[in-house]
Amino acid sequence: MAEKIAIIGAGGWGTALAGLLDENGHKVTIYEYFKAYASRLEKERENKIFLPGVKLKKTIKITNSMPEAVKDSKIIILAVPSKFAAVFIEKLKELKLPAGTVILSVIKGLDTRTLERISVKIEKCLGKKVKLAVLSGPSHAEEVGKRMPTAVIIASKNIKTAKYLQRVFSCGHFRVYTSKDVTGVELGGALKNVIAISKGILDGMGLGDNTKAALLTRGMAEMKRLAVRLGAKPETLNGLAGFGDLIVTSMSSHSRNRSVGERIGRGEKLSAIIASMDMVAEGVTTVAAVYKLAKKKKVKMPIVEETYGILMKNKDPKSAIYELMTRKLKNEEHY
Repeated sequence: MAEKIAIIGAGGWGTALAGLLDENGHKVTIYEYFKAYASRLEKERENKIFLPGVKLKKTIKITNSMPEAVKDSKIIILAVPSKFAAVFIEKLKELKLPAGTVILSVIKGLDTRTLERISVKIEKCLGKKVKLAVLSGPSHAEEVGKRMPTAVIIASKNIKTAKYLQRVFSCGHFRVYTSKDVTGVELGGALKNVIAISKGILDGMGLGDNTKAALLTRGMAEMKRLAVRLGAKPETLNGLAGFGDLIVTSMSSHSRNRSVGERIGRGEKLSAIIASMDMVAEGVTTVAAVYKLAKKKKVKMPIVEETYGILMKNKDPKSAIYELMTRKLKNEEHY
């Protein structure tokens, strides 16, 4: 079952998925926004900025033309930073995609202006003629690119679409589970980035395992609290898209979100950290959206609130921790 697949975005994740899908026998084209970088990728066959050390086979096509990339593609994968998602969704609308085209979002963030999930933006813009799905779970591009065993989850309101994509992606080192809980899967991937930044702050401050375990446990409770309020199933957050992704993003040396937090915990300024990075840490833009969304929905998320204060208002991390520890005492809530 070889399919023609377009990947919008030549970051590390888009590149890793291109290699995986090519290995599975599909015809893959990567769309890269910057013409010069697209030419460089086509020539060097290695994404030296975003996924160094992973070679791209010559069977993978790379182009700076979105119409060329999506032409005759059965599946279009949206793999751009969340803050640019709306722009590329509009570009896809202009191309008047055929009915039945499968749009798969692998973006782990929210629309920072509307506070909407990316799949909601896609559905509003492209309508119901496309088949929509999302992919999330503990999956660093660096490890997928090196064929390390990985398990993820694909969700779609149409379970046939989810199972179709499950067959397209699955192989001996990439296992895909399915779900109909699009809300839970998508929110898990976005919310865990904020908690991962806060975990990194603790790392940078040199705090211990007790502190980090408490933060991750209560952070998971906050993720569930907001996700369930927005219509997700709590069990989805217990799985790959929530708990699994929280573990990998909070603990791994590959995690850009954890790394940003660690540098803040060591005393660096966020502006300087962002200026020094080639890749996007989704949690930095997502934290403001999650903070505003929690306020709007009247959901208590004290860890998110303090993380927002540290990142956006230069709050002293020590003060933030003290305020978290001295809040009103209460029974433990599961979510």
